[in-house]
Amino acid sequence: MMEKSPCLFVGTICANIADKMAKLEMNKRNIFCIITITKKESTKGRRSGMKKKKEKSTIPKVKPSDFNKKNEHSLLRHIKKEWRLYSLMVLPILYYIVFKYVPVIGNIIAFRRYKGGPNILGEYWVGFRYFEQFLKDPQFWQAFWNTLRLSIEYLLVRFPVTLIFALLLNELRKKWWKKSVQTISYLPHFISLVVVCGMVKELLAAGGPINQLIQSLGGDKIAFMSEPGWFDAIYILSGVWQALGWGTILYLTAMTGINTELYEAAEMDGAGKLQQVLHVTIPGILPTIMTLLIMDIGGIVTSSNMQKILLLYNPLNQERADIIGTLVYRMGITGGNFSYAAAVGLFEGVIGLILVSTANFLSKKFTETSLW
Repeated sequence: MMEKSPCLFVGTICANIADKMAKLEMNKRNIFCIITITKKESTKGRRSGMKKKKEKSTIPKVKPSDFNKKNEHSLLRHIKKEWRLYSLMVLPILYYIVFKYVPVIGNIIAFRRYKGGPNILGEYWVGFRYFEQFLKDPQFWQAFWNTLRLSIEYLLVRFPVTLIFALLLNELRKKWWKKSVQTISYLPHFISLVVVCGMVKELLAAGGPINQLIQSLGGDKIAFMSEPGWFDAIYILSGVWQALGWGTILYLTAMTGINTELYEAAEMDGAGKLQQVLHVTIPGILPTIMTLLIMDIGGIVTSSNMQKILLLYNPLNQERADIIGTLVYRMGITGGNFSYAAAVGLFEGVIGLILVSTANFLSKKFTETSLW
């Protein structure tokens, strides 16, 4: 066989390279043609789309009122279908209308002269006479400051104690022990307020068990119910004892909604029990905390525990125990000055509304939790 010369070998390589270059050039031309055709088709599609937009749509427009009508019809059908359930709402609605909203009309006697009798809305207009009268009355201001003092002290003690007790109770792992403590703490909530006040008076009487214990330890008897200085402690401690279980249940219910994976993640990161409470539990129940706090702030001036104070106070501790609610009762029901009492009650309600609105605004701004 004849050996191939170097020139022939180089020529073969150059021919192969030229052939491949020609194929690449053909591929480029084909790709360019495909891109050009695609662009033309997309341009045609856009033009046809613009024409379709210009044409009037044959699809009928649906008005918002049509949705409202459908919702109304569906609601009526649901009421007809579940009328037995809706009938259960009749009595609560009637209760609020008759006993909550209709009596609001009676506030008009705060601006009218009322002496009783057939004219239940008063005899004639007197303007702001009764407002000026109670604002100049020293008894009102004494009752006003007593109301603030007792309500704020009670709130500062009861609110954190209830929260701490709920947090501690949530850490119990034995269910029977947790349920037992929860039941025992919740039972006083069901005891009548009259019974609670009677128990307090018997325990703190001159011959009661508390004074007997003090005497057995070498001390002197203390007139708890007669000395004004003891009234605040009696009122606050008895209130915390009775309301502790109710607030605890609200917090425990909120804690059940916290994702357990958050505790597991915190534990894996090395967080202890206290850190888990501060960074997982409290942020998880913060909406409940703020809601209860707003409601409590609104009740600072509204004499929500007036019945209890009325059962505990007497002429000897009246200077510390007399609040706006008892003043209204004494001036209106006992003294017969209904217009004066209505003016004081209306003032009390307005102040309570301002406090609730302010607390709700601040809570919404800083914690994004609010009642409305």
